[in-house]
Amino acid sequence: MIKYDELVKEFKSNLERLGYSRNSCYMLPSCVDEFLFFTGETDITGIEQEHINKYHGYIQQRPNKRRPGALSEMMVYHHMYALRLFFNFLEQMQMIRANPMSNMAFSRPQYKEREILTVDEINSLFDAAGNHMERAMLSVFYGCGLRRDEAVRLDVRDVHFKNGLMYIREGKGGRRRVVPMTRKVIRLLRKYYLHQRPSNADKEPFFINLAGHRTSGNRFNNMLKQLIKRAVKEGYLSSEILHRQISLHSLRHSIASHLLENGLSLEYVRDFLGHTCLETTQIYTRINKNQLLAL
Repeated sequence: MIKYDELVKEFKSNLERLGYSRNSCYMLPSCVDEFLFFTGETDITGIEQEHINKYHGYIQQRPNKRRPGALSEMMVYHHMYALRLFFNFLEQMQMIRANPMSNMAFSRPQYKEREILTVDEINSLFDAAGNHMERAMLSVFYGCGLRRDEAVRLDVRDVHFKNGLMYIREGKGGRRRVVPMTRKVIRLLRKYYLHQRPSNADKEPFFINLAGHRTSGNRFNNMLKQLIKRAVKEGYLSSEILHRQISLHSLRHSIASHLLENGLSLEYVRDFLGHTCLETTQIYTRINKNQLLAL
């Protein structure tokens, strides 16, 4: 009989092979591990829908381990999504005869309205940026529409200044894509690379932290928060922006919306962002156009 901890390790390895992000490869197996402990079953083939329904009820009431209160609706859904992936994996590996999740459905929480910055607000952030690193950060998250993990994994070899192309070798789900860089993006990334990136740091990563190693996603998050506060303090932006949930992903949302507003096709924006289907990209067409300024 295969032990549960071995199953979880195999599941995690499978996620890594499929190209899931580092955070997902940690969080999803952790959710599965909690579920398996909750069931008390010693044989994976003995798990039925009843166990999953009971766990769903439990996880909706379980206290949040990181902060006061219960888990958010999205986090509850995340736990059930982890179980779906896990049992699909077991079925594909022929470790179970019947998949208990096969005909179970759990409602997905509605996403909060996506925070979109206007073109003027984006330009104000560039104006408020105090160094090459901050301008380079804005260039990859807004100018190139990268996800956080994609920017973290970006290597020097992936940025081709001469050809004006950026290679994303490990996008979401392991997908690769090539992103065109505008002249402004090329200029700002080149300035960072030549004048602020330490020459004696790790050779591979494009973005380097103060310790000379690859910049983390949390570091990018903090940089953006500090930049927004400085932009408000120095009068580049209204203090109203401090009450909005602006994140690195907001920059990606913003460039997608701006490209569509400027007349680019859904197909182009889909490929630019690395989406697998047009339905995902179409979310940006439903944003109130009055909130955006023309490019």
